[in-house]
Amino acid sequence: MADFFIETKKASPELPQNDRPKMFMFGVPSYTNMGDQAVSLASRIFFKKEFPEYQYIEIMDYDNEAGISAVKEIISKQDIVGYVGGGNMGSLYTDIEKDRRDVFSTFTENLTISFPQSIHFEKTAYGEEEMKLSQEAYNKNCNLILLARDAQSYRRMQKTFKNKIAFTPDMVLYLTPRTFNVKRSGALFILRHDGEKILDESFIESLKLILNKHYSLARTDTVLEKPTKITPKIREKLFEEQLQKIANQELIISDRFHAMVFSVLTQTPCLLFGNSYGKGKHAYFDWLENISWIKYSDERDITRIKMELETITSAQVHNYDLRPNFRPLKRIIKKYIAERAVVR
Repeated sequence: MADFFIETKKASPELPQNDRPKMFMFGVPSYTNMGDQAVSLASRIFFKKEFPEYQYIEIMDYDNEAGISAVKEIISKQDIVGYVGGGNMGSLYTDIEKDRRDVFSTFTENLTISFPQSIHFEKTAYGEEEMKLSQEAYNKNCNLILLARDAQSYRRMQKTFKNKIAFTPDMVLYLTPRTFNVKRSGALFILRHDGEKILDESFIESLKLILNKHYSLARTDTVLEKPTKITPKIREKLFEEQLQKIANQELIISDRFHAMVFSVLTQTPCLLFGNSYGKGKHAYFDWLENISWIKYSDERDITRIKMELETITSAQVHNYDLRPNFRPLKRIIKKYIAERAVVR
């Protein structure tokens, strides 16, 4: 029996049948990457604020097949289908990509939105084959709109697919920053342990040597060990805990895209290094370069890194607002609503 999350803290085995327009969000993660959990939470917040007339229904990643079958039974012309954003479009996470293909190729009569993604199909025989499968599925849907969250992904999507492409920040950047009344202490390394990792341990140890003279040091990841499964019932609480952990720090060192974003939201100095295909780097230069306490670096020279750290740790907090950059997404949805109102 599938779980359909209609309210943040409520799951139902059945989809609601009423006259309200509905937003069906597929691919909601159950795994413990808090970056992807934050994306799902922010997407719900976006819809609740911008389109409160829509009943927002989340379909868990493990319920993709059952969710497709159930939605097909009740979907109407005014409804919208979405697939949650993140950094998993392509050949690196093919279980997610397969589910995405199934959704896109099924709901071809409704506005279908792939929420802001980074894309990477590997330049291998395997990557090329996966790309062809995605092209075949995506191109079946003339109502599909792909959102890219960085300029590199925007160009890659244009070259790869025939669908309409739009450009917005990652959904978590729709959230507004908050002031945390805490006494900050220490430097926290938030580092990958997956196939996207490119920082070698000898370089990390060199960073620790220059930092441990001034900070107490700790290391973690945005992927939690416990709980082993997350649903919308507990997502917001875990997200708040993640923000609090980062807000307690004087400095964040990371190669995680969303560790940088969480540092933006908590006004915590962050030095970001790259992953295997540059999604954090490109998002930084597209959206966050002017935020004074955040810095991206490809540097490996320790002396120069010291200078970068001095710059961000001495930076003054200032106002910024990325919400206007979500106007393309709002325009897409408003246009669809207006067109369907005429049809009815």
